Amino acid sequence: MNWTEVNIYTTTEGIDPVCGRLMNVGVTGFQIRDAQDFEDFLNDKTGNWDYIDDDLMNLKNCETCVTFYLADNSQGADMLAMVKSEMAELSSIDTDKKFGRLVCELSNVCEEDWANNWKQYFKPLTVGDKLVIKPSWEKYESTDSRTVLEIDPESSFGTGQHNTTQLCLELLETNLSDNDRVLDLGCGSGILSIAALLLGAESACAVDIDLNSVKIAGQNAAKNSIPADKYITFDGNIITDEALREKIGGGYQLITANIVADVLIAMAPLFGSFLAENGRIIISGIIIERCDEVMAAMENNGFVRTELRESGGWAAAAFTLA
Repeated sequence: MNWTEVNIYTTTEGIDPVCGRLMNVGVTGFQIRDAQDFEDFLNDKTGNWDYIDDDLMNLKNCETCVTFYLADNSQGADMLAMVKSEMAELSSIDTDKKFGRLVCELSNVCEEDWANNWKQYFKPLTVGDKLVIKPSWEKYESTDSRTVLEIDPESSFGTGQHNTTQLCLELLETNLSDNDRVLDLGCGSGILSIAALLLGAESACAVDIDLNSVKIAGQNAAKNSIPADKYITFDGNIITDEALREKIGGGYQLITANIVADVLIAMAPLFGSFLAENGRIIISGIIIERCDEVMAAMENNGFVRTELRESGGWAAAAFTLA
C-alpha cells in the first residue's frame, strides 16, 4: 500500500487543538515541527553543546507543522476530507487567527493526481439491505432490487466506504419513513440525504461548513435525478450562526449528523429545535473512546437512545426526543 504525507500548517498555540481534532477523526500518529522547540533548546541552560544536529537547526525558522500519513485508497480520501472539515471548523472559531493558516498540503504529489489514484479502489458497495453505493465512473449491473446511489465525492467526505457512513446508512434504513423531511448536518458529499430521498423521503436540506462540500452534494443529488426543489443546501456553522439556523427551520422528521464527537456535543442543545414531534436523529463520526461523552450530551439534552451500533472503532446511534 502507498502512503501520502499530509502537512497541516499552524502555530505553536495551534498544535494542541489541531492534534486534538486529528485524534477525533481517528488520526493517532503524527509528527510536530515547531520553531518554539528550537527556542526552548537555546534557552536550556543545563547542557553544553559543541554541535547542533541539522534536523534541529531546520526548526529555527520553520512554520509550525503537524504531519501525518494517509493510505492511498478510498479510506484515506475520506480521512483527508474529514480532516479538512475539522480544520475549516477550527478556523471558523479562531477569530483572532491564533492558530495560523490551518491549511492541509500533500507532500510531493498533486492533490488532483492523488485523488485520481485512489479512485481505483472505490468500487460498487452494498450497504444494509437496500442500497448499492456506486462511484460515478464505475458500471454496475443490478441483479436484485437494491437502490443504486451514484456518488462522486471529489474532495468531500462520503464515499460510503468509511465505517461511520455505513453505520449511518444502516440506521437510516430502519429509521426513515416515507415522505419524511430530512436534515443532513455536515453533509459532505450528500450521501446520507441523497440516500434518504432515494429510499422515500419527501425532501432534504443539506448543510456543511465547507462551501465546496455543499456544491458537491448538490451535484451528486442531480446525478441521482433528485429534483432541485426537493434538495436544498446551505453552507455555514449552525453552532455560531443563528441566522442560518432560522433559514434551516424546523419540523424535520429525521436528522443525520455524521461529524465528530466535539461538534456533536456542541450541537446537542440545538438538535431539538430542528426536529418535528416524534422525530428521530442519527449521529455518527464518534470514535469509541468518546462514545460515552457524546451519549451523555444527547441524554442531557432530552434525547432517548433507541439504538447503538459499532464498527471498526467507530460508533453511531439513533435517538428520539423524550
